[in-house]
Amino acid sequence: MDLKQLEYFVRVAELGSFTRASIALNIAQPALSRQVRMLEVELRQNLLIRNGRGVTTTEAGKLLLEHSLGILHQVERTREELTRVRGALAGRVALGLPPSLSKVLTVPLTREIRARLPEASLSISDGLSVTMQESLVAGRLDIALLYNAPPSPDIDTTPLLEEDLFFVERRVSGGGDQPIRLREIAERPLVIPSRPHSLRMLVETELANLGVHPRIAMEVDSVGAILDLVADGVGNAVLSRHAVETLGKPDSFVMRPIVEPRLRSKLALAVSARRPNTLTQKSMFELVRDTARRLLDDTQDGAQASS
Repeated sequence: MDLKQLEYFVRVAELGSFTRASIALNIAQPALSRQVRMLEVELRQNLLIRNGRGVTTTEAGKLLLEHSLGILHQVERTREELTRVRGALAGRVALGLPPSLSKVLTVPLTREIRARLPEASLSISDGLSVTMQESLVAGRLDIALLYNAPPSPDIDTTPLLEEDLFFVERRVSGGGDQPIRLREIAERPLVIPSRPHSLRMLVETELANLGVHPRIAMEVDSVGAILDLVADGVGNAVLSRHAVETLGKPDSFVMRPIVEPRLRSKLALAVSARRPNTLTQKSMFELVRDTARRLLDDTQDGAQASS
């Protein structure tokens, strides 16, 4: 069996689609289909059932998928063990970051990785937490920082920190930063991300617990665009202090603490629970965890000192 064919088969089986797998692998779909078919011919078994919704694995396909994951992991481990003979870890790791943290973490993380894992390759992309969680499961990401990740058997999470969320208003003369009750937020027009953005789901859930619903002025998924619209008077926002200070002009806004109850956003570092991690990925995970904690703790301490 050809290792490349096994890799192609695994990706098609995991994603349930030749189209999605061809995009993830950056290979033309006809070539991908041909390689998987050659594997089926060699094994004299049908491995996938094609239907209008995509593909599912046959019993033989399920068995091959289980073994292939172990084989490909062992191959990667062997490559890493050989590089360790030279005293270094190598390999590519794909990391996903929320847009509000990408600007803060990308440069420091890159510096740390170059210093401590010089032969490893890091790929960084940003996206919504719900999208990055799907990418972890599909194998497009190896590690991701997720906000308010719901419990899932497909991912393992390590909590990093919790952030207070604030009610963000356009600054006008006479306005103050006095606390606002969570229930009162339902009476104010909000510029907020669309479902299933983690922030939107958190706000809706906590308001529903109080028997009220948010008043949506506009749905926008970009935090930077949300702040622009708040500054223009379209509505208000619910965001962390970190997001406002990183992606907006803090002097343009009033950030009012949310009380009764406080509204907090939880940040966690996540990996796939379905796919074993290589030594390089484990080392990268520890490096990302330690660097993110240090930088974000420093940011929170600085914000509290200045408030």
